[in-house]
Amino acid sequence: MERIAADRLRAFIASAFIAAHSPADDAEIIAARMVEADLVGADGHGIFRLPQYIRRLKRGGVNPRPSIQVDRTGPATALVNGDNGMGHLVMTRAAKTAIDLARETGVAWVGARRSNHAGAASVYAEMPVCEGMIGIYSAVASANHMPPWGGVDSLLGTNPLAIGVPLGDDAPVMLDIATTVVSYGAVKSYELRGEKMPEGWMVDKATGAPLTDPARSSEGFLLPIGGYKGAGLSMILGLLAGVLNGAGVGRDVVDFNYDDQTAANTGQFILALDVKRFISPEAFAKMARRHLDELRESGRLPGVERIRMPGDNRQTRREERLRLGVPIPAPMRARLDTVAAETGIERLA
Repeated sequence: MERIAADRLRAFIASAFIAAHSPADDAEIIAARMVEADLVGADGHGIFRLPQYIRRLKRGGVNPRPSIQVDRTGPATALVNGDNGMGHLVMTRAAKTAIDLARETGVAWVGARRSNHAGAASVYAEMPVCEGMIGIYSAVASANHMPPWGGVDSLLGTNPLAIGVPLGDDAPVMLDIATTVVSYGAVKSYELRGEKMPEGWMVDKATGAPLTDPARSSEGFLLPIGGYKGAGLSMILGLLAGVLNGAGVGRDVVDFNYDDQTAANTGQFILALDVKRFISPEAFAKMARRHLDELRESGRLPGVERIRMPGDNRQTRREERLRLGVPIPAPMRARLDTVAAETGIERLA
């Protein structure tokens, strides 16, 4: 698999967005968020999404020059109107707003509407973490791939949840999960590589039988984590990120995989919690590290080499990919060459 340096990926992505009429500063922000997703291993949410993003921009589904507005609705709350801009821009503004408010009040909740797909959830949960705060992020997914528990109509999304916890100079704890067994981006990644999916990811909506061919994903739906609990969690996050913000949810969700022209009105929220309002950051990090080490060093089942905490591999993967480059499968490289040809920019070197 070919590896491409992160700075080259950022430059290529930014050039593609500029060619699609995004301002240069906005293009740089989007590129940085996308490449960060690739660096930490969220491969279904980085440069993998570029062809889809550029297609929606060119066909009018996304506003390339949004005027993003922030309405501070209370001492610790705000609502961001994304003006149908790229979700990376909207959530960057929302996260920065939450951080600023939390510095004043200790905790802040910022919602967003009229946004779009923003890539990897952990990228935004980590923004408060870098300021010594706990970050919590969720969104209404940009397509419905799951029915309510026991149903067959796909009215729920993979609605992600990311929670970042700072540990001082150490890499943070970072939980980043879909409320389905796997994200839909992973399904599309398997299709791109021509690989079968494991059983337990999707089932055929007509028969309930396991569906392992990612090319037939439209014939099935994703299964929730933890059975009815995952479906319930997806529903609750949809209410908080969608209904609470006046954003799309349920039948109002625009499937951005197939519709390139309709504004999505994606809803998201981010919460920032200042650790030092409860305990000194140093004491918190020390106590948290001790607890995490207890968990890692606890007894293991036969065949288990090590017990991992959420985010344990994230920093290692990031350092490795900064050193060696981001892996790009050949089919993905071909799609990026097509983007270059269609936008008139230089191919990825």
